[in-house]
Amino acid sequence: MRVLLVEDDTIVARGVSLALKAASMIVDTADTGEESLELARLYDYDIIILDLMLPDMEGYEVVRRLRAARIETPVLILSGLTRPQAKVRGFGMGADDYITKPFDQQELIARIQAIVRRAKGFSQPTLTVGPLTLNLGSREVSVEGHNVHLTGKEYAVLELLTLRKGIVLTKEAFLNHLYGGMDEPEVKIIDVFICKLRKKLAQAGAPDLIGTVWGRGYVLRDPTSPARITLPPADRPTIAAA
Repeated sequence: MRVLLVEDDTIVARGVSLALKAASMIVDTADTGEESLELARLYDYDIIILDLMLPDMEGYEVVRRLRAARIETPVLILSGLTRPQAKVRGFGMGADDYITKPFDQQELIARIQAIVRRAKGFSQPTLTVGPLTLNLGSREVSVEGHNVHLTGKEYAVLELLTLRKGIVLTKEAFLNHLYGGMDEPEVKIIDVFICKLRKKLAQAGAPDLIGTVWGRGYVLRDPTSPARITLPPADRPTIAAA
């Protein structure tokens, strides 16, 4: 899961970033509204965590501009403003949740997972696609009740595919989501991860979930709607639902 954290307080930003990374999330940080808007345009984040008191503009304005640009990435406001009016205004601008400081880190992580699940069309605590079940909290994977043991990177690849079921993901998108632009290996490593994933899923009884779209990338096919495949947009060069 890839998160954009928008916070100008370096101490708070570091604490939140460490907590999210401990939960195996890739975290990008921005300390101004303009920087956050630019990053949100470039990358397909799973969620944006947003402070309201930024040096160049209010967080409300960031949300307004995101929604005006039809960027639908979920937004969780993390703010010291506790007044009901502040929360109502945030929701009115298009935010998805609001947590006041100080906050419990485990609650923050649980809320992030719940928001992302709902945004991707999963109402249950676990993500289910055909015989496959994936638990964001425990990072456990099973096929028809049988546990599938994955490495950390294999799980991250499968999580990305599951959250974007039916959407073709380029190899570059996988690299961005798995490594966040830091120390990225060669793109062919994605083929290795996919090969190992397919083998493990097939052994568990789900041989045909991950499809290849030649010249494009990989897609997790939903057996209930196998014909619904979305190709990556040509004008978004980075990690957009690619």
